[in-house]
Formats: sequence, structure tokens, C-alpha cells
Amino acid sequence: MICPDFLEFQDVLKKMRVLDDKIVYTLNTSLPTESFKSKVDATSVCQDLFRQIQEGHSERENVIKNCIVSTAETVKKLKAAKESTPDDIDVVRNLKTEQKKLRLLQTELSVEEVIKEKTTKLFVEKCRTFYKPNNL
Repeated sequence: MICPDFLEFQDVLKKMRVLDDKIVYTLNTSLPTESFKSKVDATSVCQDLFRQIQEGHSERENVIKNCIVSTAETVKKLKAAKESTPDDIDVVRNLKTEQKKLRLLQTELSVEEVIKEKTTKLFVEKCRTFYKPNNL
């Protein structure tokens, strides 16, 4: 589980976002120019790329949401521990750390939405003449 270490979590997300980060390059190198239209099946290229994009978005969203749920449960337990032992400095420190991590994870969910919108927009601009997915 990558949730306990936020830096590791960010590293994993960064690796998972490679396709989105390089979407313009991927689209430009995958789709044919006018002179090469007959040599490349642009429809299947766009279908495959769309599948990869959707899988990546879904997988990242699940990872983020699972970490949010996991961290929220930890925060809940630490709050209960703080109520039973309010003078325990370690519990208070851990609670604040976990609350901060929970806010950062929730922010990552918003970042994910922005990335998803940007990638989808670029995909539609480049692939609209070759492939139009039903769920867009």
C-alpha cells in the first residue's frame, strides 16, 4: 500500500500520469499526416489510445480514492485515541500529520480532474475525425 507515505504516493501517480503528460507527443506520433493516411489505421490507433487513457484515469482515480478512504479511517481512529488520551503528544502529532495528508489526497483528486479534462480535450481535437467514443 502506497498510502502511508505521501511522497511515494506522488511518485507512483507521476509514473501513472506519463501518458497524460505526453499526450500531445503521443497523438502527433501516432496519427498519420495526409501523406501517410493510407499506411496507418487511424481509427484503431485512436480507439486503442482512448482505451489506454480511460484505463489510466480509472486506475489513478481508484488509487487516490482508496488512499483517501484509508487515511480518513486512520484520522478517525486517531481522533478517538486523542479523545481517550488528550495529553498524548504523539497521538496529537500523528493526527495532525494524517489530517494534512488527507487534505493533500483530496487535492490530488481535483488535480486528477484537471488532467483528465485536458487529456480528453486534446484527444477529441486530434482524433475526432477518426474515432468518436460513446462516453464523451
